[in-house]
Amino acid sequence: MTKAWVQAFRLRTLPLALACIGMAGFLAAAAGKFNGLLFALCCLTTVLLQILSNLANDYGDSVNGADHAGRKGPQRAVQSGAISANQMRNAVILFTLLSLVCGLFLLWTAFGADWKALTLFLALGLLSIAAAIGYTVGKKPYGYIGLGDISVLVFFGIVGVMGSYYLFTQQITWKEMLPALSCGLFSIAVLNVNNIRDIESDRAAGKYSIPVRIGKEKAVLYHWFLLAAGLLSAVVYTLLAYKSPWQFLFLATLPLLVRNGQAVHQKPAHQLDPFLKQMALSALIFVVLFGLGLLINV
Repeated sequence: MTKAWVQAFRLRTLPLALACIGMAGFLAAAAGKFNGLLFALCCLTTVLLQILSNLANDYGDSVNGADHAGRKGPQRAVQSGAISANQMRNAVILFTLLSLVCGLFLLWTAFGADWKALTLFLALGLLSIAAAIGYTVGKKPYGYIGLGDISVLVFFGIVGVMGSYYLFTQQITWKEMLPALSCGLFSIAVLNVNNIRDIESDRAAGKYSIPVRIGKEKAVLYHWFLLAAGLLSAVVYTLLAYKSPWQFLFLATLPLLVRNGQAVHQKPAHQLDPFLKQMALSALIFVVLFGLGLLINV
């Protein structure tokens, strides 16, 4: 049973979840505003939200029929019978509460009794929880109508990076939007690999992801766009905040991104599963190199 729960947590997705927090932490450190306790709480809250999203996805896709025998990816816990639907629903409730409690502690640590800031970020936190659950759970899950990409851009990019950066610095400028977009676009790329892999089973289940709507050929072009736009956003930010060539250290991830794009273009759907992890790790490596390039100049 323990093994089933660990698999249901989908630990390979956690590097991607931590990438946006890492980006915010590096930006804050470059601005001289890094706080270790805040960073740890941001990471813990994000990990809890990601696990919540994974559990809700497992439950929702099984209930709604997207996880079935014809699906190309690995079997999910509820689909395989390793965990019952009731147990998974209870786990979703538990991780909702854990995410909420941890998030409240994070906000109190960042803002104290600043009720205006607390209220605003509590609203963002509740939206994040709702987004994690609503992707595949409910009568009209937004992931089934092709809105998952937008949600990922918002919560893994704009809110994840800029919101976390504000917790450290209590201020923000429009330039932080660019590295936030990089994280968001690379996160969408991970989702796009997943959706291309599952294109046939999703179509059969009535899950109209972007690849289902536009077809595999255009979904591959869309994937190249996500990779290129994510890299370009980082390049533009670096040019605007240029101090030394070290800031372009993140370009060392270009071969990893190209490899991922080529795999999506060339490999059949059933062989794409390893490239979800490869893209998630590539995004994390990108963030680490981007951050090191910033800190070398501090």
